[in-house]
Amino acid sequence: MAKKKTTKRKAATAESMAASQREISVSEFFAKNRHLLGFDNPRKALLTAVKEAVDNALDACEEGGILPDILVEIRALPESGDDRFLVVIQDNGPGIVRKQIENIFGKLLYGSKFHRLKMSRGQQGIGISAAGMYGLITTGKPVRIISKTSPKKPAHEVILKMDTSKNRADVVQDTEHPEDDGLFAEGHGTRVEIELVGKYFIGNRSVDEYVQLTAIANPHGRFEFLSPPTNAKPEGERIVYERSVGELPDLPEEIKPHPHGIELGTLIGMLERTSQNQLGGFFSHEFCRVGPKIAQDVTKQAGLTTRSWVKNISHAEAEKLYKGLTAAKVMGPPTNCLSPMGVRTMLKGLESGLNPDFIAASSRAASVYRGRPFVIEAGIAFGGNLPGDDQAKVYRFANRVPLQYQQSACSSFKAVIETAWKNYGLQQPRGGLPVGSLVVMIHMASVWVPFTSESKEAIADYDEIRKEMRLALQECGRKLGTYLRKRKRMQRQGQRRGVFTRYIGEISKACHEITGTDQQELYDVLLAQAESKTAEFDEVLDEEGKVVKDTDRLAKDDGVFIRQATAPQNDADYPDSPPSSNGSDLPPVDDFDAPTTNLFGEADEPKPKRKTKKKIAKKVKKKTKRSSTKASR
Repeated sequence: MAKKKTTKRKAATAESMAASQREISVSEFFAKNRHLLGFDNPRKALLTAVKEAVDNALDACEEGGILPDILVEIRALPESGDDRFLVVIQDNGPGIVRKQIENIFGKLLYGSKFHRLKMSRGQQGIGISAAGMYGLITTGKPVRIISKTSPKKPAHEVILKMDTSKNRADVVQDTEHPEDDGLFAEGHGTRVEIELVGKYFIGNRSVDEYVQLTAIANPHGRFEFLSPPTNAKPEGERIVYERSVGELPDLPEEIKPHPHGIELGTLIGMLERTSQNQLGGFFSHEFCRVGPKIAQDVTKQAGLTTRSWVKNISHAEAEKLYKGLTAAKVMGPPTNCLSPMGVRTMLKGLESGLNPDFIAASSRAASVYRGRPFVIEAGIAFGGNLPGDDQAKVYRFANRVPLQYQQSACSSFKAVIETAWKNYGLQQPRGGLPVGSLVVMIHMASVWVPFTSESKEAIADYDEIRKEMRLALQECGRKLGTYLRKRKRMQRQGQRRGVFTRYIGEISKACHEITGTDQQELYDVLLAQAESKTAEFDEVLDEEGKVVKDTDRLAKDDGVFIRQATAPQNDADYPDSPPSSNGSDLPPVDDFDAPTTNLFGEADEPKPKRKTKKKIAKKVKKKTKRSSTKASR
């Protein structure tokens, strides 16, 4: 048998290895690892592209002081294939100046939000350019952008594609398009069109659900959604979510870093880049909440003064300054950099989006993680048309943006599971979500949301964040428990009155035959007695679902909405109550003023106006006394 010939392996040298090394473009890296950005499968890619474009549109409108009016259209392209779609996002924002269009849509890690400590939906400068890159990779088609910045200027159309090897845009076409001015009724706005490979479906984690949740979290915006044809709806569907709040949220302001959120290397870098010459100016200019007294104490502990020159600070001195900063008692960072939804906005959004019977909302005071301020808000919706046999739905939001993937890895989801919902009258399996007609909403507002990945699908599990989420949920849960207990009491009282009113006519008739007492007057007295014992059943609600003239703290809570007519109003709502056919056809429980038939076994007449309880009781007492006197004689 012949021996196998082996070839000698050529060993690489340091020079040959150095020759093959080159810089990797960030866009080239993400093109090969697009799953990190949320483009790992066609159906998720379609949702991610829509989400990134809508986030930019909302941010632009709010910064421009404009109430958002956003169009989301998904157009099927059957001539190109069953999996081809054209995604169109149009807004009425201030538009984009011509020289910035290729940087915003054709370059990764380019934007104005990364270095700002200020709440915004976008953070990294990746999203919309990554959506255009995915469309180019899967279809080979460039991105089309139409921008109009003023009523006096014509619309500008730019068609571009990304050069991933150099992380820059190649402009294919650049022209003024006055014929597109009609797209922008207000004289300004932006329209983005991306052709990509995707998969459209309806249900959980779909574009339809994303638009609905975005409308709930942003009730100040108007959203129009045009869906592609499906088997159920061959012509597609047009859904409009009108704005329910007529004013913009407060515009957040940029703040400086908080001293408790920095690390040693960050402090050294800030000392090297600062424009200040002395330490006193460095602390007051580069940090928030660091006044002259704190700066003096920190520098004194490091053996320096506020007049020490920044350029002369050594590494050992910088480390002492760092220890002094972390140990100093500094006020928490300001919260004007945040724009939380607010309790009233959450109530409006959940009411218009879900139409439940009960809503409770809570907004926590600002807290801090790694020196970055954040606010946790929670809301729960119960009853109405929500399914009652399934597990509760959890709607997660970060800076008013819905999070629809990686639910189990999210701190919001873990906080919902950790909450003891049994304490509030709901069923909950061990280690699971509560069961019932319940929707739980959690929103985190922060200058920098700690997402678990670049795709921004789940919030990292920081202890400080999860604790605030759990406390907000417990506050809402206590309100829900109070509501459910009160509703059960009202139901029991309605059942008691229902049983009593079934026989009140017969009792009045029998008493009349025995004592000669007037049937109608006795009926009114007995009815008044029943109403006084079950007064909670007759409570009247106002337009916001609050109980009129009620001392209950739940009725006075501004973070609660209760829909009218939540209490059952007739016997049909009580399946466990006795049947109403007892020999006489009695009126409904709350219809005592209506003409009745056979209440006393005879033709009914219109009822006279009711007398007051005291007058009726006196009259009945006198007649009963007279009849008993006659009988004794």
